[in-house]
Amino acid sequence: MKKDEKNEPENDIVAENLDDSVVGEEAAGETIKKLREKLKKSEAERQEYLTGWQRAKADLINARKRDEADHKEFLKFANERLIDGLIPVLDSFELAMGNREAWEKADKNWRIGVEYIYGQLKKALTDSGLEEINPLGKKFDPSRDEAAEYVPVADENENHQILAVLQKGYTLNGRAMRPPKVKVGEYKKV
Repeated sequence: MKKDEKNEPENDIVAENLDDSVVGEEAAGETIKKLREKLKKSEAERQEYLTGWQRAKADLINARKRDEADHKEFLKFANERLIDGLIPVLDSFELAMGNREAWEKADKNWRIGVEYIYGQLKKALTDSGLEEINPLGKKFDPSRDEAAEYVPVADENENHQILAVLQKGYTLNGRAMRPPKVKVGEYKKV
């Protein structure tokens, strides 16, 4: 019984009713040819799927790495507002301890306690990535420092040198939080 070609699936090969050996060899050759074509097509599809899967996997890995880097960056600066609010507290401690006359008049045990609290606060902020900027004695750098005052100097070597730090500057994990306010030497030829 011969099947109607319209009802046969595209890739099915029917070798029914082949009586002649020559026809059989031709049909076998044709069958092998069709099978090879089908195999090539399947291999090409497999390679296309494999390539697409590998690309998707690489994209996922890269996205995870970016997310992890973004998360680490976020964590580094998550407390920025809190730390920014605590910097004036550090300034207040330093002003209080910097007034030697009044500081020496206070009870010794009280001073030790305040210095201990100041040390704890400073350590906690340092552990969170806060660092002081101390440009004293260095050349003035407008990208780092804020000039509060220019002071005339007689020595040409002190031109554009930072003579005093009026207010400390800070960085948080390498990013500037507040520039130091400084006095800058300015040499003028007379």
